Amino acid sequence: MKPGSWFDKSELTRRLWSFRREFLWVGLFSMIANLLMLTPTLYMLQLYDRVLKGRSELTLIVVTLLMVFFYGIMVVAEWLRSRLLVRGGVRMDEAMNAIVFNASFEKNLKQAGSNPSEAMGDLSAIRQFLTGNGIFAFFDIPWTPIYIAVIFLLHPVLGWISILFSIIQLVVAWGNHKATINDIERSSKAGSESNAYFFSKLRNIEPIHAMGMTGSLREQWIARHEQALAYNGETLHKQHRQQAFSKFVRYVMQSLTLGAGALMVINGEMSAGGMIAGNVLMSRALQPLDLLIVVWKPFIQARDAFSRLEKLFGDFPEAAPKPERPAPQGDVRIDGLVATAPGRTEPILHGLDATFAPGTVTAIIGPSGSGKSTLARCLVGAWPETQGRVLYDEQPIESWNREELGPSIGYLPQDIELFEGTIAENISRFAETDSSKVIEATQRTGIHEAILRFPNGYNSQIGEAGGMLSGGQRQRIGLARALYGNPSVVVLDEPNSNLDDAGEKALVKVLNDLKASGKTVVLITHRMNILGAADRLMVMKEGRIEHFGPRDGVLEVLSAQKAAAKPASRPAPKPAPAEQNVEG
Repeated sequence: MKPGSWFDKSELTRRLWSFRREFLWVGLFSMIANLLMLTPTLYMLQLYDRVLKGRSELTLIVVTLLMVFFYGIMVVAEWLRSRLLVRGGVRMDEAMNAIVFNASFEKNLKQAGSNPSEAMGDLSAIRQFLTGNGIFAFFDIPWTPIYIAVIFLLHPVLGWISILFSIIQLVVAWGNHKATINDIERSSKAGSESNAYFFSKLRNIEPIHAMGMTGSLREQWIARHEQALAYNGETLHKQHRQQAFSKFVRYVMQSLTLGAGALMVINGEMSAGGMIAGNVLMSRALQPLDLLIVVWKPFIQARDAFSRLEKLFGDFPEAAPKPERPAPQGDVRIDGLVATAPGRTEPILHGLDATFAPGTVTAIIGPSGSGKSTLARCLVGAWPETQGRVLYDEQPIESWNREELGPSIGYLPQDIELFEGTIAENISRFAETDSSKVIEATQRTGIHEAILRFPNGYNSQIGEAGGMLSGGQRQRIGLARALYGNPSVVVLDEPNSNLDDAGEKALVKVLNDLKASGKTVVLITHRMNILGAADRLMVMKEGRIEHFGPRDGVLEVLSAQKAAAKPASRPAPKPAPAEQNVEG
């Protein structure tokens, strides 16, 4: 394969081209099968022109045995090509599912609202087309001219008639394409949007049910669904009409071929066997064209799926191998960090500079919308649109191999995401479960005893998104997952939002243990009572760092600012309670 050829067009094209050997074998077996499709024609000619005239039983037996033998080879050839396609489809999926998964994952990470299942559906559409009737039509159509050539040998008039009928069939196929292509695309898009709307609402079923929103959302979904059904019905109506017309044309052409052959038999220009053989050959010559009409919709869907996957691979190419590095020691620094988001004119974070040293707990406070959670996601490399640098041991985070860096990062997001599986699988991050590390993490978060009270202990299924757990249990299990494997960098976003007093005490103990063991901890909170475990304090406002330094020094500055902002005539406020929300 030469550089610059069309096979270098995209990663998808190159990977599909790697299966050319399988398709060459399929083409070879298709050639054998189609060549042996001439068997019934030759058999009829022998029966009418040799056996019936000579009245030889021996000739009949020999010709019949040959016919059965050739049919057996044809069946074996068709079975082998089907088996090759099935095995090729499995290999194709195995070769491409990883890159499709990775590209889809990157797209969903960087483009909120994208459909993560679309790419896998596109891969299935391509695989099913290339391993089904669609590819059979591709290999069988080239044999139509060969069958027509054999018809010419029977009689030139029948040959010209077969050419005319083939052109008519092609015109019918092209008309079917022009009449339905827009409807197929519109129907497919409407159906996908309807399904996406439905499943997006299922992910938020509890508030929908609690606030009586089911009826309103159902009406909106039904409107979308009915529109999709209308488009699909219109498309199917046109397709069925085209198929019925195509069937009418095919039957008329076969009968006219038989009639033309009969006329030539009457005129003594050909035998009765040739007449019937010509009719059979005409039917066989037009069969791939009929199949082309049937597989036209899957072809359009596979073509669109190919275009989408090609764009996906172009936008999110397979990452080059990253250099191997030892696990980071926990020295984290941000240098001119800017975070943006599509649709926003102003950045979320404005050129932040800060250092988070090993053996320290840095608490980040500030009002809602100040960029705290965005900063947390940037620190773990989960925010897509950034400028500046996030450095781990003075190396940009994007230069690390995520599979190697991941175990060194513990991250508890504000919206805790647990996955369908067992408690142990979730805590161990669905890698090979190390029971001792799992128990160590749960004991540190104080949930070990509670897990043992579940019917199956650590092997208990938590349901989709942790639906079988309470908010506090999900938060503690998410914290245990963050601590699993003793990572060097731990980023916790609102880790105590759902914790009771016992859980908060366990959290304070965890923070002190992490600090004592030299870990780098970043803690985002709205509660002042957890600040006792922090060494350093960062105050954010409107995406900027307003104050950053030792905890006590920053608190003194905040107190002085608060005192200076009070009117002199206002009476002294009452002492603040033990737990105080910074937003208030």
